This record gives sequence, C-alpha cells and structure tokens, in this order.
Amino acid sequence: MDNISTRERIVSAANKLFYREGIRAVSVDAVAEEAGITKRSLYYHFKSKDDLVAAYLDYRDLPNLKAFRRWFADAAGRLEDRIGAIFDNLAEAAQHPKWKGCGFLRTSAELANMPGHPAIVVGAAHKKKIEDWLASCISAEGMENAEALARQIRLLLDGSFAVAMLHRDPSYFRTAGEAARVLVRAGRTTPATEILA
Repeated sequence: MDNISTRERIVSAANKLFYREGIRAVSVDAVAEEAGITKRSLYYHFKSKDDLVAAYLDYRDLPNLKAFRRWFADAAGRLEDRIGAIFDNLAEAAQHPKWKGCGFLRTSAELANMPGHPAIVVGAAHKKKIEDWLASCISAEGMENAEALARQIRLLLDGSFAVAMLHRDPSYFRTAGEAARVLVRAGRTTPATEILA
C-alpha cells in the first residue's frame, strides 16, 4: 500500500474518532486500530499526535467551506436569503444523531491553553477563510462594509454552533440566521460598524 493511501486512511480514521469523541479522549493507538495499521506505521506518517490533530482539522477544512458555498449558491433570493440559507442548512444538519457541533471550535476548546498548537493554527485559518469568503459575497453585492459585516455573520455562525450544541437545539441556527438577515438588510444602508451601536 502506498504512502498516500495509508496517510489518507489514518486521517480518515482520526476524523471519525476525533469528531465523535474529542481529541483528548482518543489515543494514537485507537486511531491506528481504526485505520487498520500499526502504531509504528502511524508515526511514520505523523511525528506526533499534535500533527495528526492538525491534519484532522485540515481534512475538514475544504468540505466545510464547499458545503457553505453550495448552500449559498443553491439558495434563491437576495444576499440575506442566501446567507440565511447557510444557517437553515446547519439547522438541518444539526438534527442528525451523529452531529457533534463544529470540530474546529471543539478542538480549540480542548486546546485553549495551547495557543501555538498546530491545530489551533489550522482552525484559525479555516475560520478566517469562512470570514473572507463571506466578505467576498457581500462585496460582490456592492456593499462597502463587507469585512465588518462578514465578521458579524461569522460570530453568529460560531455562536449558534456553540449554543445549538450546548442545548441540543438546532433552532438556534435558524434564530441566528434571522439575525444575519437583519444585519445584511441593515448593512445595505448603514456601515456595519454602526449597526450594533
């Protein structure tokens, strides 16, 4: 078996276990067993568990961003409706019994005392990509306050992830989506820095 497919099996196994159980609860031995390889083989591909955790988040990066883009593109209506559709789709996803919230936020909470951890770097970059993508969508509508508004919407996203998971209630995504719609509508005529003042 070549190195690429072995590495992919390891990361896929890590993704399954880390997302389901959390990074601290899952040992390297458990990941190796799930991947059907030896622990030694795992360490051939990843020098430490820290590197494996970073690879796990990197593995989730593009699929999550693609989902947001697809939900936005598939929605009808004005910008606020398309952004609101992201929240509506998250509310649907959160009803699945295997849903465990945002893997990036959960990992950052587990590593809160380790700000330089490779996984924190990957997680922060992912969240920045979401924010930058939102800003580009807003800017494409000719709105001048795109960066500030995108940041506010990202805060609504992350906040709704946290609260929906805490209460096991997906309706928080829909509530946050309504708030996002209001922000976008208000942002058409008001600088985003003044909306919440």
